[in-house]
Amino acid sequence: MKFTKTAALVGATTLMLAACSGGGDESGGGNDAAAGTGPIEIWLSNNEAEIAWGEAVVEAWNAENPDQQVTAQEIPAGSSSEEAITAAITAGTAPCLVYNIATAAVSGWVQQGGLVDLSTFDDGASSIEERGGDSTTAYQTDGGYYQLPWKSNPVMVMYNKDLFEQAGLDPEDPGMSTYSDFLDGARQLVDSGVESAIWPSPTNEFYQPWFDFYPLYLAETGGTQLVEDGAATFDNEAGAAVAEFWSTIYSEGLAPQEAATDDAMVSGNTAMQLAGPWAIASYGEDVNVGFMPVPTSGGSEEVVTFADSKNISMFTACENQATAWEFLKFSTSAEADGQLLEATGQMPMRVDLAGTFPDYFEANPMYAEFASQTERVADVPSIPNSVEAWQVFREAYSSAVIFGNTTTEEFLSGSAEEITGLVG
Repeated sequence: MKFTKTAALVGATTLMLAACSGGGDESGGGNDAAAGTGPIEIWLSNNEAEIAWGEAVVEAWNAENPDQQVTAQEIPAGSSSEEAITAAITAGTAPCLVYNIATAAVSGWVQQGGLVDLSTFDDGASSIEERGGDSTTAYQTDGGYYQLPWKSNPVMVMYNKDLFEQAGLDPEDPGMSTYSDFLDGARQLVDSGVESAIWPSPTNEFYQPWFDFYPLYLAETGGTQLVEDGAATFDNEAGAAVAEFWSTIYSEGLAPQEAATDDAMVSGNTAMQLAGPWAIASYGEDVNVGFMPVPTSGGSEEVVTFADSKNISMFTACENQATAWEFLKFSTSAEADGQLLEATGQMPMRVDLAGTFPDYFEANPMYAEFASQTERVADVPSIPNSVEAWQVFREAYSSAVIFGNTTTEEFLSGSAEEITGLVG
């Protein structure tokens, strides 16, 4: 997901935190709904390629299932898809399935009583785990699967090969896998005349850590999430190393402290950004892009990064949940996943992705880098008060790391204590 689109998430904050009633109970209306078959409605994101994929899958299903027809539409317009979904849960008008679920929103919707635990289907947990492998258990909430891990956009460092070459860096092998080497390369880029070496958004939305601190923290720790077992994990040596890295980036002027007024990659005002596979189609015609893993303090060939996944959930307002479950499996089969990959370039979250679709990755080698990275990803934790916890983190990070108003030690210890209180 591109950064400008991700910004829509912030509008959901108030509703996600405040909503605590409506939408029925977690049983989905009892056994009648769980066993119900018949027509269902699904919502798709407003991504043009995903809509085309969804319509094709629906058409194929409907041709085979005349008594269980599926109707698809885009998520209703609003300040964000999360806000539209939350409002629909409250009103009891949610569809059966939504194909654009952000993990950070799930715990709030579970508390609201809006989501069906897919584990309650006889083959629910087994189907999810066979498709996605061991990593799927990280997407459980309160021990249940209230979302099916669907597709990911692993975050890597995107860079402008032409600007790297002009700065005297090898565009095919920049040699920037450690913090020290990355900083040296960033200084070399700025010395060559590039306005900024890298330009993460410095704004204060709760999700911004997912595109600066968090991918590097996952890499530094081998996949430790920000919160585990009801407590913040980052007030430690690894968190301090990541914070000091970014603090150096800002204090030396290697990244701006203000938001870009245009697309800094296209304009050539920055040499690097953190991005997922969506960037290949978005920038490929305008920028000679390359990709490398995010750096770590010591360098690593097995870097874990942020998955930036979008998932699928079933809603308790659905009256024909048996049909919804069968369609969910149909739409996440190997055949449907291959069609999704072809249509969008986004990575289905399934075991041995590269081995399942070898022809695609042979024909699209730049995407193959992301297919390899999908084997080493982690997501945001599914925790109570998720948005509020990330907002606390962002505000403390911004003050200390981006603007230098407080120390990194104060940021780490203070925000960790507050977040543990929120989620514990």
